[in-house]
Amino acid sequence: MQPDSHISVLLREACDALQPERGGVFVDATFGRGGHSRELLRLMPTNARLIAIDRDAAAAKAAQEISDPRFTFIAAQFGDVTEALASLGVGPHQVDGLLLDIGVSSPQLDDASRGFSFMRDGPLDMRMDQSRGASAAEWIATAPLNHIAEVIRDYGEERFAQRIATAIVEARERQPVERTVQLAQIVEKAVSARWTGQHPATKTFQAIRIHINQELEELRMALSAALPLLAAGGRLAVICFHSLEDRMVKLWMREQAGRTPEDPRLRHLPVLTTRTASIKLVGRDIAPSDAEVRANPRSRSARLRVAEKLALTT
Repeated sequence: MQPDSHISVLLREACDALQPERGGVFVDATFGRGGHSRELLRLMPTNARLIAIDRDAAAAKAAQEISDPRFTFIAAQFGDVTEALASLGVGPHQVDGLLLDIGVSSPQLDDASRGFSFMRDGPLDMRMDQSRGASAAEWIATAPLNHIAEVIRDYGEERFAQRIATAIVEARERQPVERTVQLAQIVEKAVSARWTGQHPATKTFQAIRIHINQELEELRMALSAALPLLAAGGRLAVICFHSLEDRMVKLWMREQAGRTPEDPRLRHLPVLTTRTASIKLVGRDIAPSDAEVRANPRSRSARLRVAEKLALTT
């Protein structure tokens, strides 16, 4: 796969879920390379509007290729969606469809200079926005051992987090840890057994990337912003690739739908509504088809969840 290539995951399912044929204002809050935006534009009527948001400079460049007058791009973090839309005159109850595609895109993974993947040697960067914040290498150079272990455990769900963190700290005492392959080799040496068939560094890279970009906090902010922005009948579609994000979206949607959290220990009890419902869940979570996974193996862990805002909610 070439660095500039990108296959949008669950493209038809996500765009159809937003019902763009209704018209109105739609927001692709994680533009990436624009696959979902282009499909939405294809499905939208001529009087509709699409606003795309992304903090990646490469995404902004890709957005320049879309000349459709219905389309506007703004450089921002998706967690700041409220402020970004306000700058374009779009306020509460004015959004008819909001799409969040969480995680790193294929072009970002395939570009060695971004430092997201251990499959290609490059600088250990991992920032979605390379113009701000500390890189992964800078964080690794100064973070306390316990903090590194905590990040790898909590964001990577890595059982060997303490062992990996210790190996990273010992390695940085010998020389700076500044390259992707260098970090991958440190982790691989610390965790010699491949328990799941994954490369031993997979979870560590995921965890550090999530921490560097504050991805869970961004998602939390975007979910909180969604309800005030959506019009009655407006839809929210969220694609997640990792269990942490998907769990957050699932529990948030269930809570907003007035349902108790799913807990196997409580299955014998009646379902109690704990709050006034502000959304309704649209179907069950959607996974990629077998055909899509064959065409794009990176899609295999994706899950799409959709909710629709009810009337008279904030």
